[in-house]
Amino acid sequence: MTTPQTPAVLTPEELRLTHAYWRACNYLCAGMLYLRENPLLREPLKPEHIKNRLLGHWGSDPGQSFIWVHLNRLIKKYNLDLIYLSGPGHGAPATLSNCYLEGVYSEVYPSITQDVEGLQKFFKQFSFPGGIGSHCTPETPGSIHEGGELGYSLSHGFGAAFDNPDLIVTVCVGDGEAETGPLATSWHANKFLNPITDGAVLPILHLNGYKIANPTILARISAEELEQLFLGYGWTPHVIEGDDPEVMHQKMAALTEQCILDIQAIQAKARAGGEPVERPRWPMIIMRTPKGWTAPKEIDGHKLEGSWRAHQMPILDPVTNPAHMALLEGWLRSYKPEELFDENGTLLAEIRALAPEGTSRISGNPHANGGLLRKPLSMPDFRDYALDVKKPGQVEVSSTATIAKFLCDVMRQNMTSFRVFGPDETASNKLDGIYPGSHGKTWVNATLPEDADGGYLSPEGRVMEMLSEHTLEGWFEGYVLTGRHGFLSSYEAFIHIIDSMFNQHAKWLEKSKLELRWRASISSVNLLISSLVWRQDHNGFTHQDPGFLDLVTNKSPEITRIYLPPDANCLLSVTDHILRSTDYVNVVVADKAPHLQYLTMDQAIKHCTKGIGIWDFASSDAGHEPDVVVACAGDIPTSEALAAVAILREHCKDLKIRFVNVVDLFRLMPERQHPHGLSDHEFDSLFTKDKPVIFNFHAYPTLIHKLTYRRTNHDNIHVRGYNEKGNINTPLELAILNKVDRYHIAMDVIDRVPSLQVSAAHLKEWLTDQMIDAVNYAHQEGIDRKEIREWKWPL
Repeated sequence: MTTPQTPAVLTPEELRLTHAYWRACNYLCAGMLYLRENPLLREPLKPEHIKNRLLGHWGSDPGQSFIWVHLNRLIKKYNLDLIYLSGPGHGAPATLSNCYLEGVYSEVYPSITQDVEGLQKFFKQFSFPGGIGSHCTPETPGSIHEGGELGYSLSHGFGAAFDNPDLIVTVCVGDGEAETGPLATSWHANKFLNPITDGAVLPILHLNGYKIANPTILARISAEELEQLFLGYGWTPHVIEGDDPEVMHQKMAALTEQCILDIQAIQAKARAGGEPVERPRWPMIIMRTPKGWTAPKEIDGHKLEGSWRAHQMPILDPVTNPAHMALLEGWLRSYKPEELFDENGTLLAEIRALAPEGTSRISGNPHANGGLLRKPLSMPDFRDYALDVKKPGQVEVSSTATIAKFLCDVMRQNMTSFRVFGPDETASNKLDGIYPGSHGKTWVNATLPEDADGGYLSPEGRVMEMLSEHTLEGWFEGYVLTGRHGFLSSYEAFIHIIDSMFNQHAKWLEKSKLELRWRASISSVNLLISSLVWRQDHNGFTHQDPGFLDLVTNKSPEITRIYLPPDANCLLSVTDHILRSTDYVNVVVADKAPHLQYLTMDQAIKHCTKGIGIWDFASSDAGHEPDVVVACAGDIPTSEALAAVAILREHCKDLKIRFVNVVDLFRLMPERQHPHGLSDHEFDSLFTKDKPVIFNFHAYPTLIHKLTYRRTNHDNIHVRGYNEKGNINTPLELAILNKVDRYHIAMDVIDRVPSLQVSAAHLKEWLTDQMIDAVNYAHQEGIDRKEIREWKWPL
């Protein structure tokens, strides 16, 4: 471990080469924005050399490249393991230019060679049809942070640092990005970083003053107020400010080196042992540079560098405006590319030598292609945690409490590569059984004596809790993107908070999995949705929204999976499966309350492997064509559907019922639309071609119609699900309001089976009376009737 020392100042030769490397980066950034031909300006700039559509953002690129160049020096000097995350919107040119100059881009994409021809292709492809985007997309080597949606860079950075004790994650936070809610909460991640077992995060807040057309908030508050803000967040802020490159290089060299030495000193002290782990004040940098630094000072009498005009394309019409063409050419030539690249178009060797080599290069660091580092989890046998189900529907158990014991031992066997995430809801979702195997909850902050009484707080904790779904999901994504494994649980209504983050990660996975063979497979993001819509007895209407499943079905079928295990043994089987999987977002829906258990472990494994199946114990059509199919997906809809079938079998002895339960929701889709889909023959075999299907569904009923609309018997599929009805209700009352209860299901069967429409009229009348009595009792007593609360499947 390096001992802190007085930071070095660049020698004149180091300064010359550092500035040359930065000029090369800036030239490449500008070339990407404008040029399709004449990449090194070896002839006068002409209109045909310019792209027909000028798309991209210049504003943050010079500042980001400035940071990168100085990080390179420190990587070489201290043999650092370091990655860089680009937070500013559309900030990819800086990462791309450095990736190209380091040689990594040409290694990953051999057609983009280190010569004039390769540079021309490199320029042309940027923001060009068939090319690459202006964010740090999955196609960008060295990136784990797409940046298309702002606010997640810092949480991704911390996710990468957890359990990576030798890694330094430098995160450039854009000052526009710093205004987002997710970014604001992620500054608190320093309270969760253990200096002994985790790496370090060095945030660099890049204040260049403007967004697209407005000033940024943090760039306009006073220096004192800004410093107090970050002192209050628990950081040690260091400010660097200016626009003179020579002065700024010297300042940045000294400051970045001091921050690295401070980080190493903090870690050395903590790792020396002998003292309890205390939260350090980690360093951070606030870097003020002009917007669009090194662009022309003015255009048409208006300020350009240092104003909002430099945010996107500083010069908009060079092809049609000769004066602007001359301004553009003068700007590009100001970087003196002839002094940077040799006759072949290759970066001069003395400049290229400033970059690290091999996997020490930022864009070549394997942590930014985490699948290369990923190792499968060491897994206990989930069968050892099975519930002993002797007969179906007799015992009530919390399914989530059951898998907590399994997850506890998964944690024990993977103490440096598996974490559980949840927004202050781990215990609420009955997953607190994880704590004994996880050292409790991660907390590198002050504690009080009373915290020991059930608080489970520890710097060594493995359960990540913070009341910010954004930050948790960002940590989780950063963790798996750098080669590890995880599991996140959330209340169903509030998993929507990360809708956009799910979208972004699913898109990242789709690109990586389907188009980029060089990106290695990463662990799946596993989301457990609990505290479900049907059990919000005191939270009411605000906590009733199962619509996340609709969102998931909009994404690529190669990436998304949805499971609705009906009982604990099924949930165990599903959990084991998703923890072993790669390159998916797995969504599992399971309620935390005690519910009836139906399948033995052997039956559960078979049922989950098939993803859909007939439950013989609830069916009465063996050897015959059914009169009706009663189907269900979700633990609570399954219970009500079974109760309806029990009523019908008792009162309609000749009725032939087929009971179908769905675990893997995408089994309902045709196989030509989803890899898990059933063939038409398989679907028709289960659901028939012409019999009524009463489908009791956990979420919004339209989703089932969306998944099955191409099926032969779709017109006979009648779905019951959540319909935005309810508030403070008992479980059965809420089910009745949304017509997913046993009585409505039974009446629906009566209405749709011709032989029952007349003969079962008295039964239908009795069912209506039962509903009225149930609602009245709930309003009088505040709970459901005892026979409802204690209902069991009849043996």
